[in-house]
Amino acid sequence: MKTKTVFTCQNCGSQSAKWLGKCPDCNSWNSFVEEDYSAPGNKAKERTALYKDEPVLLKDVEISEAVRIKTRISELDRVLGGGIVPGSVILIGGDPGVGKSTISLQLSNQVTEEGYKVLYVSGEESVAQTKLRAQRLGKASNEKLYIVNQTDLSLIIGHIKKVKPDIVVIDSIQVIFDPQISSSAGSVSQVRESAGILTQLAKTGGISIFIIGHVTKEGTLAGPRVLEHIVDTVLYFEGDRFSTHKILRAVKNRFGSTNEIGVFEMSSEGLREVSNPSEIFLSERPKDVSGSVVAAVLEGSRPLLVEIQALVSKSSFGYARRRSIGFDFNRLNLLIAVLEKRLGLHLEAEDVFVNAAGGIKVEDPAADLAVALAIASAFREQLVMADTVVLGEVGLAGEVRSISHIGLRINEAAKLGFKHCVIPKNNFKNQDLKTAGIELLPVSVLKEAVEVVLNK
Repeated sequence: MKTKTVFTCQNCGSQSAKWLGKCPDCNSWNSFVEEDYSAPGNKAKERTALYKDEPVLLKDVEISEAVRIKTRISELDRVLGGGIVPGSVILIGGDPGVGKSTISLQLSNQVTEEGYKVLYVSGEESVAQTKLRAQRLGKASNEKLYIVNQTDLSLIIGHIKKVKPDIVVIDSIQVIFDPQISSSAGSVSQVRESAGILTQLAKTGGISIFIIGHVTKEGTLAGPRVLEHIVDTVLYFEGDRFSTHKILRAVKNRFGSTNEIGVFEMSSEGLREVSNPSEIFLSERPKDVSGSVVAAVLEGSRPLLVEIQALVSKSSFGYARRRSIGFDFNRLNLLIAVLEKRLGLHLEAEDVFVNAAGGIKVEDPAADLAVALAIASAFREQLVMADTVVLGEVGLAGEVRSISHIGLRINEAAKLGFKHCVIPKNNFKNQDLKTAGIELLPVSVLKEAVEVVLNK
């Protein structure tokens, strides 16, 4: 078989006969690596043999409602859209040490208790090391959980056909290699081909496959972007590896919503579900400090109360700095411009820092008003009215615009004991909001919200 050398981009998979400093497809620099390329040979025939179905008319296709496999981890089931769909391929990504292998081993233990058979393929740990981790999680005596240490894809497929599991966990895809490809494990060619073969196996055999993927220093999944296109669901673990709270978010999901999140707490016994994340995010909120405002953001169908912190200090340099953690930087600059123009706050010589406490990333525009009030509070050194939740989107004219699902947000605030809630006036007019124990304060412009919240 004739073998030649090609240069492959490690970001997008683009190939070239010679080395290039900049990839013409994804514009990344110094990403081309030399690899040996072999002609496909009989590989195409082997793949074609996996598909034995003939084309049929769409109207003649009979479908039945797929029964999802419950993982018995409610936070994970919520993110997946209600459970694991048989035959689906799920990619789990995240920083090293964030909990990818832990959650995979936990769900393997849970689904076996429901009678399903699981094969856990560990390419980075030996069988004994995986057993030690299972003992730490408190469940290492399951009779339907099979573990193997293997990186050869052909042998892994042989184990799958022999064991015939319902769920397979691949830990991780970067160490799996196809012996028919001459490049080393972890290269673009190996990751792409291995993921493609596993996906075909899942679709033809009705096996659900979890694939664990490494994350680069830029925060993206290692390997080509085609890896995310091949799989059905992409889950990301967010949160600092040294932080106790982790957030599981679906970036892509063919069988459910991508707006849901799952909140976990890392403990000595693995990842523990957080049933009331709002209480966790507000547990360390400081008292009698300016620049602290509570906002109710919506993640899918779940309302979360998040503390927005702002710090405004005199700039020591000629250029004022703006920094944000957990909040969109461009949105922050927009709100600062609105505060300067519509309220007359002189922030041009002030450093402005905004933080969403708890490590959560706030993308809901309903947090705009809370961020603006937190900056105004920090700048004026005025305390925000106690026990107040702030809701609303801020426009360029300084108007407070209506938001969606305001009833869910208000109920969450009332449940945690808040006494006041600032809401857009249009929401107050258009909906019949009856919540016991909380006072609703409708506002129409940003200036009115500042007067209501900061001058009491």
